Amino acid sequence: MAGRAATSTAKWAREFLFRRVSSNPLGGAIRNSSSSSAPGASSTPKVPHFSKKGRILTGATIGLAIAGGAYVSTADEATFCGWLFSATKVVNPLFALLDAEFAHKLAVTAAARGWVPREKRPDPQILGLEVWGRKFSNPIGLAAGFDKNAEATEGLLGLGFGFVEVGSVTPVPQEGNPKPRIFRLREDGAIINRCGFNSEGIVVVAKRLGAQHGKRMLAETSGTSSSPSDEGKPGGKSGPGILGVNLGKNKTSEDAAADYVQGVHNLSQYADYLVINVSSPNTAGLRMLQGRKQLKDLVKKVQAARDEMQWGDDGPPPLLVKIAPDLSRGELEDIAAVALALHLDGLIISNTTVSRPDPVSNNPVSTETGGLSGKPLFPLSTNMLREMYTLTRGKIPLIGCGGVSSGEDAYKKIRAGATLVQLYTGFAYGGPALIPQIKEELVSCLERDGFKSIQEAIGADHK
Repeated sequence: MAGRAATSTAKWAREFLFRRVSSNPLGGAIRNSSSSSAPGASSTPKVPHFSKKGRILTGATIGLAIAGGAYVSTADEATFCGWLFSATKVVNPLFALLDAEFAHKLAVTAAARGWVPREKRPDPQILGLEVWGRKFSNPIGLAAGFDKNAEATEGLLGLGFGFVEVGSVTPVPQEGNPKPRIFRLREDGAIINRCGFNSEGIVVVAKRLGAQHGKRMLAETSGTSSSPSDEGKPGGKSGPGILGVNLGKNKTSEDAAADYVQGVHNLSQYADYLVINVSSPNTAGLRMLQGRKQLKDLVKKVQAARDEMQWGDDGPPPLLVKIAPDLSRGELEDIAAVALALHLDGLIISNTTVSRPDPVSNNPVSTETGGLSGKPLFPLSTNMLREMYTLTRGKIPLIGCGGVSSGEDAYKKIRAGATLVQLYTGFAYGGPALIPQIKEELVSCLERDGFKSIQEAIGADHK
């Protein structure tokens, strides 16, 4: 195993060096806004050019690869895997030297190219669960917004997430709001963004997801990845791990329902679950769709579009709605009523907030317009999660999202009523090493309180 890992590391380093030398470095310091992505439908993103800070990051990464190649000769695969994840703690702080959006683009590129660790260690059995007939190896997922255009799903799932959600995807490509539009509040563990559904559009994303789906089907038919024992293994349409697709509407669209229906028709065959995003604060008028009548009408149309399609034995993908954390008690009651009446498959709680809770309100960056995510969002989103679990009487699976940066945070979401948990900002700051750390801490929390499975802990605060 060690020999194969060493060979893989050497191959990785050669590829990295080749692509690095083949590109033309970008001179000068990176400014506040990075250049826009080149248009096109290629399945793998182009490698961003590097500034002086980028070259430092490159050098550090190559150094780790070389060190890893030397270390692996004396380590087994599991030990080496752990070392790789720990080693990212050295590289990840260097991303803070880069412009926020450039760093994000670089991280997506790294995951797409396979320049990130791959989790080889199986998840503890205590973390496994089944939701919507899908088997999750663990309940920790990556929220929408990181891989907006499905460029890096394989690499991100390989990091050890139980599920990854791509998007939001809009029917027609759009660039989103003007840059700069992502702002770090490092001391608060937070980010403010006003991206505005920047998306390469349904056609490009469908092409990428279709290629990934076809690759897996080919592997299964050739017998390289299927066996009788595979039937009980966690995974979905994209292979190991579950893939969600988050649907958005175009900024200039006058028919929101038509936009979401188009997303269903083009992307649902590749999704293990679908999400209607009606809660981004960065698209004018979008949050109005959370009103009782508006939401009911929208969900009915999207459900009808999904159900009219032909599905195999697995049936159609579950349909979820992602809501805002800035809703009143009455608005929450309306959403719960719609969810129960229409047998919605789940809710994601929550999106970013337009509020600026303490201590963020004292940060000069807090005056920037946009949605706030990260640690300051945790109390607000978790309280709303707890309320929604009560309102839906625990009958609808809830995904807890907002401010998760530790296993204890994830555990609190689960006890409050979350079946699954998502993170984004915590991952942006903590990097790949945070994923195994959260899972390890979550196991400790469950065992500490005497739970034998995740399922037993869901909604424990209400029992």
